[in-house]
Amino acid sequence: MPLPPAPSKKATILPTSAYASTGEGNSRKAGPRSRAADSAHPEAKGEAPEALLAIPAAPAAPTPAKTPSRRKTASTQVSALLSPPATAPAVAKLTPAAPTAAPAATVAATAEAPAAAPRSRKARHTGPTKLFVLDTNVLMHDPMCLFRFEEHDIFLPMIVLEELDSHKKGMTEVARNARQTSRSLDALAAAQGADITAGLKLDTTGHREAGGKLFFQTRPLNYTLPTSLPQGKADNQILGVVEALRHLHSPQGQEGQPTREVVLVSKDINMRVKARALGLTAEDYQNDKTLEDGDLLYSGALALPADFWTKNGKSVESWQSGSHTYYRISGPIVPNLLINQFVFFEAPGEPSLYARVTEIRGKTAVLQTLKDFAHAKNAVWGVTTRNREQNFAMNLLTDPEIDFVTLAGTAGTGKTLMALAAGLTQVLDDRRYTEIIMTRATVSVGEDIGFLPGTEEEKMGPWMGALDDNLEFLAKGDGGNAGEWGRAATNELIRSRIKIKSMNFMRGRTFLNKYVIIDEAQNLTPKQMKTLITRAGPGTKIICMGNLAQIDTPYLTEGSSGLTFAVDKFKGWPHSGHITLARGERSRLADFASEVL
Repeated sequence: MPLPPAPSKKATILPTSAYASTGEGNSRKAGPRSRAADSAHPEAKGEAPEALLAIPAAPAAPTPAKTPSRRKTASTQVSALLSPPATAPAVAKLTPAAPTAAPAATVAATAEAPAAAPRSRKARHTGPTKLFVLDTNVLMHDPMCLFRFEEHDIFLPMIVLEELDSHKKGMTEVARNARQTSRSLDALAAAQGADITAGLKLDTTGHREAGGKLFFQTRPLNYTLPTSLPQGKADNQILGVVEALRHLHSPQGQEGQPTREVVLVSKDINMRVKARALGLTAEDYQNDKTLEDGDLLYSGALALPADFWTKNGKSVESWQSGSHTYYRISGPIVPNLLINQFVFFEAPGEPSLYARVTEIRGKTAVLQTLKDFAHAKNAVWGVTTRNREQNFAMNLLTDPEIDFVTLAGTAGTGKTLMALAAGLTQVLDDRRYTEIIMTRATVSVGEDIGFLPGTEEEKMGPWMGALDDNLEFLAKGDGGNAGEWGRAATNELIRSRIKIKSMNFMRGRTFLNKYVIIDEAQNLTPKQMKTLITRAGPGTKIICMGNLAQIDTPYLTEGSSGLTFAVDKFKGWPHSGHITLARGERSRLADFASEVL
């Protein structure tokens, strides 16, 4: 670091009493403040916030000796160069003898510099951190769950490691997650040496959001469970570990008030019930849920208030471009809008408005009127829409600028029929896409009927009953006067442009100029949904359809479904759109059954 230029005037030499008293006073001030800062942030020195099990708290002495990384070494050198000297009095004693001595104000400022407490990072948790005991099913459900508990600590019983080892073989999703968890544990142990009794810092492998530690069960624990619970069962052994940890963190003479809360995290409902029956705190794993409540899901449409034109009529700008009318609006409703969200205005005695948000800039938004697919002249492959939400969906399906469409709705709302009709029109008439690819999650409603013979498409045939039913309706048309030969030729042409694929073989594929339909998407996990959507190449459009009320995949709920995940992550993107279909149009029997059953 270059030295500062010499001052133009000669500095006055201070008496010894002046700088000696200043340095001593500041050194006395610096000690208590730095100690207070250290005690306020014990984790900054690597201390464990509380003693775990028989593990003593990490000493206040320096961190265990290990080779520092290049980044830490560089930052240490930079901080050493930029920070003021630690021994202020020594600087003051040398100042008078130096030929380029600094002025008195500079010396005083240099001596007072150590008194300022170092800036520390903001603590995320004010009270004592919690200790979460993880069940095996949480690790096999989400292998990244170790890094999702923020500043809190994690404890793994030994029986959990045994169960992970027994489930790691195979090609299922559970086996892959078990292997991924084992690799994460190995990486954490390898990054911090062989001694794991003091806990492993969870942020050493790059996950900076995890500020706690990981502890393993390193010795047997004494616990007492009711005799009605079999002692050899793995779930009961985990409950015993939670019981022992709770007693360990409950000191005597404080009315059982624990110094640290011990919480069991499990995806098993029965295990959580047993834990609560024993007086233990148990919670479900919530980090896999996109939404807490399915009613909070983005619907894709917003009703304008009844007084919208009264309040905003004078400030609205409108213009015509082609067959669409555009409105630029402003006001308090603009912050609630998203790109490609539909808005509608319906009031008795006033003209209705159905539009889509195409642009948001600051406090203004641009609305574009929609094409009316309810009229027979705008029919898509002979299909006309019957309600407002269907018209919104058809505008998304036929727009070439929209690459990803999600449709949610109950049974009989027309999701598959509209997607197929729009796909056939754009493949056979407009030649926008080369073919239609259709797939779905093969999850049985009841008992499995066994292996299916034939090729990939023949095996997928029984799962594609919805495709056959809708193709029969689309091929027949309104009149049905083409004759037997005409209908056969139409069916053959349609079948030649539709390919049925299995999701099991999608890894590594790239779809170019394809119209991809993913049916029953509510049965997909977020990881499976990501695998399918990332197959899209240039010119490909993907449509995901599903009914969140009909989830058949175990351990999957409305909040953690892949369809919910996709809707929430893609909302507001300029090339995606979503609509929730509300009214069923299949039959009066199906509509009534959807409401009362």
